[in-house]
Amino acid sequence: MALAVLKSRALSGMEAAEVTVEVHLAGGLPAFTLVGLPDTEVKEARDRVRAAIQNCRYEFPQRRITVNLAPADLPKESGRFDLPIALGILVASGQVRDADLAGYEFAGELALGGELRAIRGPLAMCLSAASSGRAFVLPSESAPEAALVRSATILAAGNLLEVCAHLDGRTRLLPYAGLALAAPAPYPELADVKGQALAKRALEVAAAGGHSLLFSGPPGAGKSMLAARLPGILPKMSEAEALESAAVHSLAGCFRVEHWGRRPFRAPHHTASTAALVGGGGVPRPGEISLAHHGVLFLDELPEFERGVLEALRQPLESGRISIARAARRSDFPAKFQLLAAMNPCPCGWLGHPSGRCRCTPDQVARYRGKLSGPLLDRIDLMVELPPLSAAEMQNRNEAEPSELVRLRVAAARAVQIERQGRPNAALGAREIEAYCALDQPARELLKLAIVRLNLSGRSYHRVLRVARSIADLAAAPGIASAHIAEAVHYRRGLSDKE
Repeated sequence: MALAVLKSRALSGMEAAEVTVEVHLAGGLPAFTLVGLPDTEVKEARDRVRAAIQNCRYEFPQRRITVNLAPADLPKESGRFDLPIALGILVASGQVRDADLAGYEFAGELALGGELRAIRGPLAMCLSAASSGRAFVLPSESAPEAALVRSATILAAGNLLEVCAHLDGRTRLLPYAGLALAAPAPYPELADVKGQALAKRALEVAAAGGHSLLFSGPPGAGKSMLAARLPGILPKMSEAEALESAAVHSLAGCFRVEHWGRRPFRAPHHTASTAALVGGGGVPRPGEISLAHHGVLFLDELPEFERGVLEALRQPLESGRISIARAARRSDFPAKFQLLAAMNPCPCGWLGHPSGRCRCTPDQVARYRGKLSGPLLDRIDLMVELPPLSAAEMQNRNEAEPSELVRLRVAAARAVQIERQGRPNAALGAREIEAYCALDQPARELLKLAIVRLNLSGRSYHRVLRVARSIADLAAAPGIASAHIAEAVHYRRGLSDKE
């Protein structure tokens, strides 16, 4: 048979489109042609495949070889097509049986000796391939990650010879059952943070409703410590959330099986570029906001980030997705992250400190705070100023409330939200706010006064209602009372002062 047809997958954003690998052998001078919009990595498969076939003691056909990767308008990248191309050549030349090829999908990069190397994005590929009903043949190193998709049938192989033996019926590859998943490492303990009762309360409210939060305070007040403890008080991830988060990390090539089910916590440095934060590149890759999907994105020293980088956060904060457009392709990545930021009150950090260390002029303070635009601050739900710790608070050895107790309250409040409206309070739309955030008369009057006094925008008005709904859910209250509005407005007040 001079023609072989196999199936594989190409990554385009979060989608893993099906690719048909067609290999045809014809007479004429020996040649090896790859068509179907391959990039440089795919074109280099010619040399890897030739060496792998010969080192596995098969004959490389001295004929005109044409490999077509269809559909032709879908860009193909990476070495994942080495395995199906090599198998196609062996099947088309009659050295390997072509029985049941339609029941498999293949992906794997070949070493020159025929060994199979791990590929990027096996989890994302298997999520798309699971509904096809075909078994997926992958390198052994990629199998533990792919096996997290329970509905997929994974066949793990260490080299090209093992795959050929399986197709010939000599030694069958057994379905890969996956590794036993160990319990994830514990999160940092909230009880380790001394003092800062108001900040801890705001962290709990933010966790309950999925709200964004900004801490402001002098160095050493505990901003970074509190931020690192937010994932530990969030509800445990569902299997669907864990799969989505793991698939994004798989695309970036940074997923580890031991991190399965653990809330992501991403803390990029303030020198990060826009592409690093939101994603990009010639072949679009997910950025920090997508790697924080279903987790926390912590931006420390917020005003030190480039203004353009921060402005790029505005759209994904609202939509929960990021679209990266390039001349040749467009990729969409999920970005349902919880934003947590921290900043100093002034360039030196000591504004308002009892020691009187600050020497910043009012103009310097205004320029520093002016790096944060009003539209960005308007999208942050809560803002808390952390006072410096007193000597008594630093030396206090009384045990604070542990993370687990806080997490149980947060999980109970989140469960109420999912049952009531199917999503966290932070994701409520305008109509849903009207339906689920009804106020009694005293609460309505208090909110009306706050709108006038603080000059709240329409977006701020909705965010106050969402936060108040989360506060009420933590208190197991059926409706929003004036006390809930007062607390929500208090968290908003700090923002209005800086806008």
